Amino acid sequence: MSHDGGTKAVVAALTANLAIGTTKFGAWALTGASSMLAEAIHSVADSGNQVLLLVGGRAAKREATEEHPFGYARYRYYYAFLVAIVLFTVGGLFALYEGWHKWQHPEPIESWHWVPVAVLVVAIGLETMSFRTAIIESNKVRGGVKWSTFVRRSRSPELPVILLEDLGALVGLVFALFGVSMTLVTHDGRWDAVGSAAIGLLLVIIAFVLGSETRAMLLGEAAVEEDITKIRSAIAEAGYSDIIHLRTMHLGPEDILVTAKVAAEPSETLADLRQRTDDAENRIRAAVPAVRLIFIEPDVRRGSDAP
Repeated sequence: MSHDGGTKAVVAALTANLAIGTTKFGAWALTGASSMLAEAIHSVADSGNQVLLLVGGRAAKREATEEHPFGYARYRYYYAFLVAIVLFTVGGLFALYEGWHKWQHPEPIESWHWVPVAVLVVAIGLETMSFRTAIIESNKVRGGVKWSTFVRRSRSPELPVILLEDLGALVGLVFALFGVSMTLVTHDGRWDAVGSAAIGLLLVIIAFVLGSETRAMLLGEAAVEEDITKIRSAIAEAGYSDIIHLRTMHLGPEDILVTAKVAAEPSETLADLRQRTDDAENRIRAAVPAVRLIFIEPDVRRGSDAP
């Protein structure tokens, strides 16, 4: 997945959230609507998350050191995991608390009735444009898989995070618009509390999904099945048709480690094995450019070796 595409989607989302968040805080200050405050805090959390993703992308470019010989590419996974934590605590829990508080002490919107509705409608338009950018960038690398599969199988955190955040923002804005509109129609502030609570529940669910996916990335996921198939084919084309075992792991979104034990004939010379191994490495990198480190061990198959 292109890191540039992910960065473009992050910047678009950050720009939209800064503008939207400012107007939401203004609307809350004028009306005191709980849903507006929950949405304003949601925008703050999202903006902070996008900054975290940009920081993670920059930190991941550091050169490898003796203490970190495989480099710092996993910083992108670490900061994406922080995004899930921020979304849960700052966004979700605050909105749930605000909904509970306003349910206990409901307050109708007494003035500036049109402001929250106007702000939310404009915000929906801006978030739609941000979401559209994320969809366009994702479609460049998604292929024909379903969106749920893309989010689950992606080894690059930026686009799935922005997709889920933008989707959550749009749905949250609809919840806020519903709560504010019902409060204006009924003069019952509990509808505002319902909107805020719905936003909080939505953010907690999204944070859980993001946390689960980024946790898997942090633990070290194998290459996707398509890339593993290409790697096996490349090794076989180099003459190692009998692969005793193959292991892959994403050190980062565009940094795959490949280790393989391959069967060789006892009569083969060291020069033969060296030439064939070099050929296998070249073919692997040509088939899957994200592969950076390759360790191939020629061996003689034993009866105890698993196929």
